Amino acid sequence: MSAKIISGTEIASQIREEIKSETERLNRDYGISPGLLTIIVGNNPASVSYVTAKQKTAKELGFYSVQEDLPEDTSEETLLSVIDRYNRDPKIHGILVQLPLPKQINENKVLYAIDPDKDVDGFHPVNVGRLMIGEGRYYPCTPYGIQQMLIRSGVEIDGAEVVVVGRSNIVGKPISMMLVQKAKGANATVTMCHTGTKNLSSHTKRADILIVAAGRPKAITADMVKEGAVVIDVGVNRIGMTPEGKAKLCGDVDFDAVKEKASAITPVPGGVGPMTITMLMLNTLKAAKFAHNIT
Repeated sequence: MSAKIISGTEIASQIREEIKSETERLNRDYGISPGLLTIIVGNNPASVSYVTAKQKTAKELGFYSVQEDLPEDTSEETLLSVIDRYNRDPKIHGILVQLPLPKQINENKVLYAIDPDKDVDGFHPVNVGRLMIGEGRYYPCTPYGIQQMLIRSGVEIDGAEVVVVGRSNIVGKPISMMLVQKAKGANATVTMCHTGTKNLSSHTKRADILIVAAGRPKAITADMVKEGAVVIDVGVNRIGMTPEGKAKLCGDVDFDAVKEKASAITPVPGGVGPMTITMLMLNTLKAAKFAHNIT
């Protein structure tokens, strides 16, 4: 029997409706609109596309949204002064600087300059530390999306054996930390695997929930997956072009083979991807409520 498909598109749509409704309440009852600032330096086509999508979503949800487009030769000092100005702007609750940045700018310096209470990407060391000790305020958006997909699909996380393939600061480490916490939607036993892991399949075959963010096309094959496992594929790999000239995408999991063995699986595209921008919006809504002490 083929696995249930966990649609990130559908779950993201549900969450956006909830965000829109709560945004309307904030506006109606308190006269507040969640404020999101996006900053882009230069005109990298992928970055422009991502930022445009984030701004479009923010506007659709009724947010107050501002975009700062800075030239490619912007100095680090100038960018830091822009961030400082918006750190002090009460109408802006979330600040996002689109990466990558030009080589003259130190990315860490920039990320650390964002007020942790406006760090809706969840990358500031203060927010990473809060996550570590179980007091997370803003979770990194892709891991947050993964956790919501599991919860809203009715997957039992409490006590589950979770194996994460990948140890990036963006996905692997934070999702491992989130799911190991003694909390609702967590309390799992988590194993984190990576390029230094010996006999990877001995770990992946134990997983009740397998989360793959390896960055390699079809790295996880059917013989590496336990019968009935839930498989979350974070990877997006370009593997050629369609006859129509569109990029052919695949995940880090051999979807066609693994779906015959798993109980549930995310597709690529249409799985984890649509959740990321949605969780950014949810973090911005949370930041607005936190700034105004609204529950």
